[in-house]
Amino acid sequence: VQLVESGGGLVQAGGSLRLSCAASGMIFPINIMGWYRQAPGKQRELVARISSGGTTNYADSVKGRFTVSGHNAEGTVYLQMSSLKPEDTAVYYCNAVGREYRASDISVYWGQGTQVTVSS
Repeated sequence: VQLVESGGGLVQAGGSLRLSCAASGMIFPINIMGWYRQAPGKQRELVARISSGGTTNYADSVKGRFTVSGHNAEGTVYLQMSSLKPEDTAVYYCNAVGREYRASDISVYWGQGTQVTVSS
């Protein structure tokens, strides 16, 4: 299973970035796809996720600023981030919950992470 992320980078406060993630090696539709982030010295936390049925969940800290979208049936998920703040600085990880080929159990998979840095 591979989750390949792209779209991170450096942006000024108030700016926008869009993260993309594409999964391979999994059975589609993927149950849940989403994004987590981890800032230095902090635990990894949920940012946003979307189910195969289209239900979305967001961390309170990003509601109204970030939008998660995707095509679980195609293994892709996106995170549109607007009105970015310095406290959004973190490594962002793509996450997928589902089954890989020839597997019967549902497992959790992670991308390699992409750095997002917001300067003040």
